[in-house]
Amino acid sequence: MVRVLRSCIQSILKLVNSVIGMAGLAMILYSAWMIRVWQREMGDLPFGHDSDDYPPPWFIYTFLGLGAVFCVVTCLGHVAAETANGCCLYLYMVFVVLLLMLEAALTVDVFVNQDWEKDFPKDPSGSFDKFKNFIRSNYEMCKWVGLFLVSVQGLSLLLAMILKALGPHQYYDSDDEYTPDRVPLLKNAPPQYVVVDPGYAHGNETWNRVSGKSNR
Repeated sequence: MVRVLRSCIQSILKLVNSVIGMAGLAMILYSAWMIRVWQREMGDLPFGHDSDDYPPPWFIYTFLGLGAVFCVVTCLGHVAAETANGCCLYLYMVFVVLLLMLEAALTVDVFVNQDWEKDFPKDPSGSFDKFKNFIRSNYEMCKWVGLFLVSVQGLSLLLAMILKALGPHQYYDSDDEYTPDRVPLLKNAPPQYVVVDPGYAHGNETWNRVSGKSNR
């Protein structure tokens, strides 16, 4: 029963974790598109060139980094779900908790602080302003997408905790793993005696005599 429950939780955790991975891939693709637009606007100026006139596009870097972190967390979650290893599950839960804390801090800052835009530096690429305007014009859709993503992360954290409580798989590839349990019984076991039928023994003795005479 525990083995079946563990297998089900592993499959659900992989499925839920894949949603986080798809979100990370979407963020990376969007970042790649923003990089392409920024390079087209800057012309011959290298993308990594930083100066007072052209500060680095921090929003593109941040978005790309978050997408990469989401993908790394997804890979770690798949490994943890497949092996049910305690260290992998602990590490996965730590990463998910850190993501949830970062998202919660950002959400509180946006909704509580009226001047939250001043907390961020100016983005020379204009991608931050475009992203902000897109969220304002599609607030309902973005709200549900954000709640769905946070719910998926919370569910993955809960599944990882349950899987950690169930423990890893128990594999028995050979009889060596049973030896420690059998050794005390073998040491304390009484000596065994073999009872031989007298008629059977006498028959074997007669046969040996006949065989010896025929060989001579």
